[in-house]
Amino acid sequence: ACNKKKKETWGVCIFIVATDLDEVTFTFTELLKSINISVCTFFQFLKEVDVNMDTVSTKVDSTVSRLKKKYDVLFALYHKFERTCGLIYVEQPSNEISAELSSVLVLKNYWITFLLAKGKVLQVEDDLVISFQLLLCVLDYFIKLSPPAMLKEPYKSSVPAVTVNGSARTPRRGQNRSSRTAKQLDTDTKIIEILCKEHDCNLDEVKNVYFTSFIPFLNSAGILASNGLPEVEVILKQYDELYLKNKDIDARLFLNHDETLQPDVTACSQLERTPLKNNPDEEVNIILPQTPVRAAMNNIQQLIMILNSATDKPSDTLIMYFNNCTVNPKDSILKRVESFDHIFQKKFAEAVGQGWAEIGSQVSRYKLGVRLYYRVMESMLKSEEERLSVQNFSKLLNDNIFHTSLLACAVEVVMATYGRNTSQSDSTSAETELSFPWILNVFDLKAFDFYKVIESFIKAEPSLTREMIKHLEHCEHRIMESLAWQSGSPLFDLIKQSKEREGQTDQPEPTSSPNNHTAADLYLSPVKSPKKKASGPPLSAPSTPDAQPAVIPQTQKPQKSTSLSLFYKKVYLLAYRRLHTLFLHLLSEHPDLEPLIWTLFQHTLQNEYELMRDRHLDQIMMCSMYGICKVKNVDLRFKIIVSAYKELCNTNQETFKRVLIREEQYDSIIVFYNLVFMQKLKTNILQYASSRPPTLSPIPHIPRSPYQFSNSPRRVPAGNNIYISPLKSPYKFSDGFQSPTKMTPRSRILVSIGESFGASEKFQKINQMLGNSECPLKRSAEAGAAAPKPLKRLRFDIEGQDEADGSKHLPQESKFQQKLAEMTSTRTRMQKQKLNDGNDTSASEEK
Repeated sequence: ACNKKKKETWGVCIFIVATDLDEVTFTFTELLKSINISVCTFFQFLKEVDVNMDTVSTKVDSTVSRLKKKYDVLFALYHKFERTCGLIYVEQPSNEISAELSSVLVLKNYWITFLLAKGKVLQVEDDLVISFQLLLCVLDYFIKLSPPAMLKEPYKSSVPAVTVNGSARTPRRGQNRSSRTAKQLDTDTKIIEILCKEHDCNLDEVKNVYFTSFIPFLNSAGILASNGLPEVEVILKQYDELYLKNKDIDARLFLNHDETLQPDVTACSQLERTPLKNNPDEEVNIILPQTPVRAAMNNIQQLIMILNSATDKPSDTLIMYFNNCTVNPKDSILKRVESFDHIFQKKFAEAVGQGWAEIGSQVSRYKLGVRLYYRVMESMLKSEEERLSVQNFSKLLNDNIFHTSLLACAVEVVMATYGRNTSQSDSTSAETELSFPWILNVFDLKAFDFYKVIESFIKAEPSLTREMIKHLEHCEHRIMESLAWQSGSPLFDLIKQSKEREGQTDQPEPTSSPNNHTAADLYLSPVKSPKKKASGPPLSAPSTPDAQPAVIPQTQKPQKSTSLSLFYKKVYLLAYRRLHTLFLHLLSEHPDLEPLIWTLFQHTLQNEYELMRDRHLDQIMMCSMYGICKVKNVDLRFKIIVSAYKELCNTNQETFKRVLIREEQYDSIIVFYNLVFMQKLKTNILQYASSRPPTLSPIPHIPRSPYQFSNSPRRVPAGNNIYISPLKSPYKFSDGFQSPTKMTPRSRILVSIGESFGASEKFQKINQMLGNSECPLKRSAEAGAAAPKPLKRLRFDIEGQDEADGSKHLPQESKFQQKLAEMTSTRTRMQKQKLNDGNDTSASEEK
């Protein structure tokens, strides 16, 4: 066991060093085979190495992330492929079938052809939906070439419909070769219709993939329908070249159920169990949750059903609102939608592949986004009419940024629905190349402007699923924590205007709720003071959008920005939630420090906002915590802060490993603290050690999420005591907590009210769970683990410097050898330290 662990450690170290130095001479599968380890175990072991030694660079992290995404998609697709083929082909075909057409050979042909098509046609290999659509094309192609005797219904009766000169196809392979033509195979769509119906796929999308991408692939690969089933050797050779070029996962091994590609049973078990009934000794029913493919298809179908009643043109109600405007916005809206159609199609093709341009635009994604855009716009205007008793929304409906943001938000909902992948390796929701903030680049939209529409969008569309609401909330958080603070953001112009007006940034109004403003308020902000009545309706009154400086007479005081005030209030809430979570984990024994840290944190965001430019909210949070602990003589090193931070949800190691120091210069967070943060706030930080510390900022009240979704059953009108419970998706991941369907039988406690409860230990477990429910940190994989292990070594823990390794290298050593030697030296010191700690413990016990 010890030798095996050493072998695995060396394998991980070689992978890290080779990736860092761009000297990878082996494939990822070859590495897994050589150290006899599975993909899931390798990723977990790599994570442990990073926690203990801090040796994983952002480059390695990016490579691992790509491998994870690819593995998760391949794993989900292969298991879907295997089950689907079991429904298509008979287990024991009749004796008429030639031995060369055995089901095993056909499946091998199927899978390798799909892998080759996926690798050559798709630029974004981690898109589950598009990959599955391509798989359906491969299934359709091979079913048509298979003898009917091999097929089950309804495929068996559908195959003879494809005939040559009026005669049905014969089962022999040689006759198929001479009788079949590519054109006849390509034009028949009966099989693809059955496949799409069976798997809840959009038929138009799959047909588009078939004719614009799959058929050109067959021609380019030299696989012609007239030749019958492709020769395995031909496609094997082509795939082998692709695999060796990419140096990643050999997906052919799925066919053999190779152990290196199998998920860790304990980590990836997704079983859902029903409550125990009368007899606790009875066998428990086990219900398998939806597969990732089925979950993705269901989400898409649910969205399509919601939008079935909508159109991709303005409704009569919207036309009425347009006609009521002082300046009719109809023509500009239609032109804008058409213009973005071409832009989206181009950007989507650049990301996915030229053959997929129409999938992104005309067939599905953008078209659905436009329908949702008009639907939400109509709902917003109806709400505004009820709120303000006006029908002239000329100012709002002629605002270009408002329409661009609303359209982008609608398309983002569609893209997220199509692109929501579930990670098999670590049970998280994986991002793809098309994930947010990709949409901002497509629409050339500033994150701050996009943020303004999110809350109103969610309120205006009650049919949004819980997952989509959570996704938009996640987008909002990303904007508030970093994207809105990028150079060129209109946020800085607003803050500057606010400073010039009042000498300080807009502060959130204590009596106002962050959730009582609409998109109209934010896009037409700054607004006039509520104490002064405007001469006309608020929506049509002259005002200046946030993105443009207002031209105001010198005698008139600049108007207050509603959007800036609301933004800061939301930022404060998000910032305090993050700080409170980290504080509970690190400094729960020093409760008096939390208000001090929060005061410094809030002061920085309000008065030293330039420190946030091109940086992350969490960087300021960690520096504030470190600074207060330093001045209050509390021993809390940065490596401990970073160790705990890694365990928080939705964190990225770039946040603390790559911080902007000055223009185009990046370094670790400790360097940022010493060279930038401390230099800027030294006087303020030292005040906390004096006898007259600064006035403490009030702790923000944390309300419930404004994006409410019902969890309680709803009574059906006139339904005779019939109630409907909301659908609980098995692939929903809340921050820090497992959803019920993600729990394993061991991690879940099931109680049936009114029946025998069992031993008292269950009560103790429930009490323990409730006591621990306050901490939203990720739980350790080991049962009973409390706090995450502190980093044994972090390279940037000396004041302003990265820690020196202390080992010396020979001049003739290569960089590869030097880095391996450094990692070995680090590991040796760790083992010695553990040994010393063990000796110290033994000595103290003897005393």
